[in-house]
Amino acid sequence: MKVYITRKIPQKAIEYLKENNISFSLYKKDRPIPRKELLKNIKNVDAVLSLLTDKIDAKVIDAMNKCKVIANFAVGYDNIDVKYAKTKNIIVTNTPEVLTDSTADLTMALVLTCARRLPEAEEFLRAGKYTHWKPDLLLGVELKDKVFGVIGAGRIGKAVAIRAKSFGCKIIYFSHSRNSFLERKTNAQKVSLNFLLKSSNFVSIHLPSTKKTFHLIDKERLSLMKRSSILINTARGEIIDEKELIKTLKAKRILAAGLDVFENELNINPELLKLENVVLLPHIGSATQKARTNMAMIAVKNIVAVLSGKKTITPVS
Repeated sequence: MKVYITRKIPQKAIEYLKENNISFSLYKKDRPIPRKELLKNIKNVDAVLSLLTDKIDAKVIDAMNKCKVIANFAVGYDNIDVKYAKTKNIIVTNTPEVLTDSTADLTMALVLTCARRLPEAEEFLRAGKYTHWKPDLLLGVELKDKVFGVIGAGRIGKAVAIRAKSFGCKIIYFSHSRNSFLERKTNAQKVSLNFLLKSSNFVSIHLPSTKKTFHLIDKERLSLMKRSSILINTARGEIIDEKELIKTLKAKRILAAGLDVFENELNINPELLKLENVVLLPHIGSATQKARTNMAMIAVKNIVAVLSGKKTITPVS
């Protein structure tokens, strides 16, 4: 059995493949694999361990002559044509749950960074401008008693809401289905998306990338937000119409934004880089040693299970 890995992964996962007598090869360069290289290397392999940066479309799937499973090193799987893979009897798996806490922690880090203007404060100090304390120096926003709106009440959205509640926030959420656990845990109220945007001091996005969520936060919905509100996105960049967000931030129609994801990764809109009221991170929501190791282990365990004729751990339905 042969496995192709499109990027270096934690060593623990490599050792697991070896222990199960699975041979493998991997793309060793520290960058996303070029499409030509991917197409060449996936021929005659039994499994592929892919990353979000790998576009696994129909052409790539057709090049997989023997492939039985595509194990995506991510919770999301919008980089894979899952329906087409199914027609070829290829199982697609992902890595849910293991990055919930890491992403929720980072979300709250962005909330606090934006609210307390930490990048501005550090730059101010490093530039030698801190010569004396004054009452109105870099005034920020407190979380206590603020309305915290969560868009998407899945695992990560729920974890973020619980964290925000611990800061004294009132929780409201938008979701297609009611989350009774979240309501019991945080006394959250399920509301419409427009009501959430109008009412919230903080808005945090936790939705998958689908046709329905593409540009869900568009010009019209951005205009509903308070001038004092902060928008956070650690989900998928294309959920926000980025050009309209830039216009909104430039006009200071919202207070700030914190982004870990972008509409055109890895080509960040240069206009975002010029803005002082936005905090930008390089997609590090799951970037903890524990989360990334667990993601890799789930991916390789799914591969070993399929190649051994056993049930997968986390198949994409």
